[in-house]
Amino acid sequence: MSTMYKSLASVVRGPVSPFLCRAMSMYNPHFVEPVFRKDQQAVLKETGEAEKLVHVRVKAARNNETSSVFFDDRVRKFTNYIMKGGRKELARDLLFKCFENIKRIQLERYNLATAEEKDKIKTNPVDIFYDAVENCRPLLQLTPIKRGGQWYQVPVPVTDNRSYFLSMKWILEAAKDKERRVHLPEKLAWELLDAASYQGRVIKRKQDLHRQCEANRAYAHYRWS
Repeated sequence: MSTMYKSLASVVRGPVSPFLCRAMSMYNPHFVEPVFRKDQQAVLKETGEAEKLVHVRVKAARNNETSSVFFDDRVRKFTNYIMKGGRKELARDLLFKCFENIKRIQLERYNLATAEEKDKIKTNPVDIFYDAVENCRPLLQLTPIKRGGQWYQVPVPVTDNRSYFLSMKWILEAAKDKERRVHLPEKLAWELLDAASYQGRVIKRKQDLHRQCEANRAYAHYRWS
């Protein structure tokens, strides 16, 4: 048993709690974040920043962070939103089946389309997922602010991280609200295709939110007052 462990045990007068063990296993502030993407490593080498990190302590990369060309940070986040009860493998399988359904639907459209229409049809499901998320991102949201004993719904701009979170959350909620007899990958595939073409329930939800913010623009000054 190390000296630090003995001192902690003497302080708590008993077995060390899991919170203290977790605190001991955390990295010190001088540890830097890992750079696991090959494109980011190439940028560090070109700028000469890689030489500065040679003798610096680096945190260990997470088990889902890899330098593979198939790794995508936004797809990883969406997988985490699908996951329930820590069953990440199941969530990843559901999302891959969703992408497979999107690929089949788009290939059918591509084969039935004319020569002019084929150039406009995207068959890469990841590109369609990116288009859907970008189309569903809200620019404003309403937040309650109390002034003079009364609550007002004040429109405020949304940060980038918050807008991406709301976009993916709305897409997943819209897919789950559909008919229960249909499996989630099929419902999610159609929801992503609708959002990518700028139609569907999620687009309407974003437009309704913007319309409400426009109606409450008279209270916008309460944000600073």
